[in-house]
Order: sequence, then structure tokens, then C-alpha cells
Amino acid sequence: MSSAVTARACANIALVKYWGKRDAALNMPAAGSISLALGALVTETTVAFDPDLANDVIDLDGAPARQDVAMRITAFLDLVRAQSGVQIRARVTSKNEFPTASGLASSASGFAALALAATKAGGLDLEPRALSVLARRGSGSAARSVFGGFARMHTGVNNEDGYAEPITSPLADRVRMVIAVIGGGAPKQYTSRDAMEHTAKTSPLYRAWLDLVPRDLEACELALSSGDLEQLGTIAEANALAMHATAMAARPGLVYWRPATLAVLAQVRGLRECGVGAWATIDAGPHVKVLTSEEDAPTLAMQLRDIDGVTAVTISAPGGPATVVS
Repeated sequence: MSSAVTARACANIALVKYWGKRDAALNMPAAGSISLALGALVTETTVAFDPDLANDVIDLDGAPARQDVAMRITAFLDLVRAQSGVQIRARVTSKNEFPTASGLASSASGFAALALAATKAGGLDLEPRALSVLARRGSGSAARSVFGGFARMHTGVNNEDGYAEPITSPLADRVRMVIAVIGGGAPKQYTSRDAMEHTAKTSPLYRAWLDLVPRDLEACELALSSGDLEQLGTIAEANALAMHATAMAARPGLVYWRPATLAVLAQVRGLRECGVGAWATIDAGPHVKVLTSEEDAPTLAMQLRDIDGVTAVTISAPGGPATVVS
């Protein structure tokens, strides 16, 4: 058996979202995006190439992976095998330290950790941009989880320039995100991949969404460079609502929100009117992530814990890049 390599990566939450693919085969996004990696949302993945295996063996969160998930991971490992020249099968063990497939970006941290562990186990030493390109083939948002803190994903015109890169900002030391988990973190009804495809094909608002994203990206980068948390939060909240409006307008509509989602949104707006720095963002799921400062995070978390339907609240600092731990 080959030496096992274990890697850890953080999930990231997009502040400007891409929501749609331009090339499904290469997993190229239809628009750019900007995200924040979260230290509280971590995936740890171990990969070992083993000549005694007839097929890849994949365990996720302590159980054999579902067939569709296993096929997706095997297809990704085939990319690593093609690059490394290692043609034997692999044993993959992965665990999320947060709810899986529920709208908390577990595929981002999962494929970033898998990309790093698998390439190292296969004898490759990819520089960050190349690792980001590879991770994107597994999950579009995984390209950003290769990096810590804030990251910008480029749309790209071909496989090699569809990558993410880190963004430096004065906000990196003081920003926090409060994560309100709704409904216990149960798996979501629609996968992000299926929902993106359905929205792009059927939503009358989708073209307007694609026109909006470049403007939000420009404004977001300006807020990050100047250290303007209020402006960053305002853009992030508006962008998230626009994404969900686009999905809700699909036919049939895709509605991820639950009553507690709306209650959290209302509480965030109420606290903001009282002077608390708080701006909500929501991905493909019911959970609400609230961008805030280190100073305001405890007050915000305390208020959100009292909302009916909110089952867990976590304060997260920015996370670091994907790393090998053993």
C-alpha cells in the first residue's frame, strides 16, 4: 500500500456568487465570484493509492459513499491519475466537521482537500494556481478553497485560466461570519449543480443575473481593498438575494428558504437598524451566514440562537489555505 496523505481544507462562502456554469464538462463558471474561507467549516481527507484495490474505495463521514458521489470522486481521481501517471486505485476517507450537502459548501472544502491529498499521494507537487484549476474540475467553488481568506474566482476562457487567487484586504483580521444552521443541517432538496442548470435553462431573470455579477465583483473588490466592511456586506446581501430571486423565478421555482431563514433575515435587518454591523448571505440551502465584525459577532450570535428553527449558531474567523497535515 502506498503512503497515505491527509489534507485539510476550509469551506468558503461566496460573497459574490457565480450560480451557473458556462462549460459543464470542464466545470467552468458562467461568472466570476469572490468568497471568504471559514475556519469553522473544515473537511479532512486521506488518500492512499493501493495496488491491491480493484476499484476506488470511498468512505464519507464514516460510511461508504453513495454511488453517484463515488462516481464523481472516481472521475476526479482519474484526472489525478492522468497527471501523475499513477494508474492504480485509491482508498479515500473523508470527514466533514459540519453538515454535509446541506448548503454549507461541503463540496468546496471536500474537493480542495481531495485535490491536495490525491496529488501529493500521487507524487505531484502542484503550485497553488494549478491545484486550483484541478480542484475546480471537482467543484467550481473548490477552486477558491485552495486559498485562505478572501479569494477571487476567474471565469476563464479555457481550462487553464479557470482558477482562483487570494485577495489581500485590511478586513482579513477583523471580519467574522456567524453561521445560523436551520433545520439541523439536513441534506438539501436540490443539489447546486442541478439547480444551477435548471435556473440557467428556465429562469427569465438569469440573463439579468449574469449582467449584474461583474458590477458586484468590481464593487466588492473596491470594498475589500479599502477595508469597507459596510460596503462589502451591503454588496454580499444584495447579491445573495438576487441569486435566490433568479432561482425562485425558474420554472418550476427553486425555493431553498424555510420560515427560519426569513426570521433570521428579519433579525439581521433589525439589528442593523440598531447599529450592529450585520449582513446576510445565503447559498443553495436554508442556512444564513452573516458577515460581521469581531466586535459584533457575539451579540449577533446570541440573538440568532433564540430564533425558532435555528438549530446551531457558530462564529467563524477566516480560514487558512488547504494544507497537508500528515
